[in-house]
Amino acid sequence: MNTTNASPLGTNMKNTRIAGLLYLIYIIFSIVADALGRSDLIVMGDAATTARNIIAAAWQFRVGFVIDLVSVVLFLMSAWALYVMLRPVNQNIALLFLLLNLGGVAVWCFSDLFLIASQVILSGANYLQGFHASQLQALAMLSLYIYKYGFLGISQIFFGAWLFPLGYLVFKSGFLPRFLGIILMVHCVVWSMGALQFFLFPAFIGIPFVCITYVSYPLGFISEFGLSLWLLIKGAKDPKPAPVEVL
Repeated sequence: MNTTNASPLGTNMKNTRIAGLLYLIYIIFSIVADALGRSDLIVMGDAATTARNIIAAAWQFRVGFVIDLVSVVLFLMSAWALYVMLRPVNQNIALLFLLLNLGGVAVWCFSDLFLIASQVILSGANYLQGFHASQLQALAMLSLYIYKYGFLGISQIFFGAWLFPLGYLVFKSGFLPRFLGIILMVHCVVWSMGALQFFLFPAFIGIPFVCITYVSYPLGFISEFGLSLWLLIKGAKDPKPAPVEVL
């Protein structure tokens, strides 16, 4: 007689839409955090202008910071959901991408301390009265540069590296589009090149840097945003279990 064993993958596929939803919300939150707390207010290299912007839009800066923290949590939760979903494919590789994500998240959180420190330095608190305004502005800008090197530099090396084992598991899973796995692995290489360029050639704005930027952003949109939408809308197909003959 023939019987059918329940596949462990079939059980884990219930997490696909949760993973897709968390990943999509994380992407949205990170964009909002950048718009509120960073891109419009921080002018790297111009301490006076940045200080005026942060002081004038103190509430906006704090809201952006809180949203940034929420996006960190969402990113880690989405990585966990992806781990649960892809663990049956290869548990060791799934654990690898989860640990790489966790390393990047840890650096991201540590870097955020310097982001909020810039506003604390400019808060006008009594214990800061011994510093001149120009000194406070310089200290705030120093904090923002440390944040920049932590978040845009070190953490992105982890976030680039985690894409390769993630893409490999997507490719090998059999229940997710193989082309997304390929794009994720290619995106890992391009994203890592951009992160290394950040440290090796920080002031270089030549053709190679432009090429990395213009290749990396579309790859990131297609791979990560595409994966989140696929999981959320289509889910993952449960593989058909093979019949097992019972004597």
